Amino acid sequence: MATLSILLLGGTGTIGRATARALRADGHRVTALIRPSADASLLPGCTVVRGDLPEALPGAMTGIDAVVSCLASRTGKPADAWAVDHAANSAALKAAVTAGVRHFTLLSAICVQKPHLEFQRAKLAFEAELQTAPIDWTIVRPTAFFKSLSGQVPRVAKGKPFLVFGDGRLTACKPISDADLGRFLTLTLTDPTKRNRILPIGGPGPAITPLDQAAMLERLTGQPVRIKRVPVALMQGIVGLLSALGTLSPKLKAKAQLARIGRYYATESMLLWNPATGAYDADATPEFGTDRLEDHYAAMLRGEVADDRGAHAIF
Repeated sequence: MATLSILLLGGTGTIGRATARALRADGHRVTALIRPSADASLLPGCTVVRGDLPEALPGAMTGIDAVVSCLASRTGKPADAWAVDHAANSAALKAAVTAGVRHFTLLSAICVQKPHLEFQRAKLAFEAELQTAPIDWTIVRPTAFFKSLSGQVPRVAKGKPFLVFGDGRLTACKPISDADLGRFLTLTLTDPTKRNRILPIGGPGPAITPLDQAAMLERLTGQPVRIKRVPVALMQGIVGLLSALGTLSPKLKAKAQLARIGRYYATESMLLWNPATGAYDADATPEFGTDRLEDHYAAMLRGEVADDRGAHAIF
């Protein structure tokens, strides 16, 4: 397999770090463009270039064969989304085309299938731009991440109830680990069947509901896990109230946007959407990798893995 020179964007995030490890494990040379204040020690074995986008992009593209972008807005707020998910990626694409880079792999999200939120529209706008650019491309749309489904592990370990919306079976997903996703992103650079395609991808095994997550924790702790059901109507009411108050206060307007994001993830499955049936299709959602959510929960309970959601804790 040919050794490639890769420019990695968004490399200091958990998925970016896992992707850097996967790229290096496959023998590729990795240059990571990071913010001036970012911690370069998070990317051992990579050539680190510090700088702000878009100014640092032309110099970072020198000698690069392919770009892998794991850039994503931290909060999903509209201004942040358009600045990062769209504008930053757009600037990187333009610099790549100018430099003669051959391939651009984008980490997107499966939730853009049903775009109701501004960050989804920002992602789709760049996806469209990428597909018409004079460069080979791959768009990867993963399902839920392990970290996104791990926020309740510490509270359950303390004996607190596991919160579910509705009956706990309203949504389902095939979560994928950072490591498996990093390996999949790496494959897009050398596998011709993954070129110029939109690739939804989930982890191994059947789709998991919130009640399934609670059952995992019950098995792992050996203790009954209490379930607290939160009516979806309650979240609808919170969104409506914050939206109304948001007309008077920019701070409450921002909170309303975050509440809409929370409502979306509480009511929509992270699986492949079948427009013909008008339903999510777990069987049709592709699977990849070997890591399983239950093993991740076990590692968290043993203190081997930390809650690393950061600003994504609202999800």
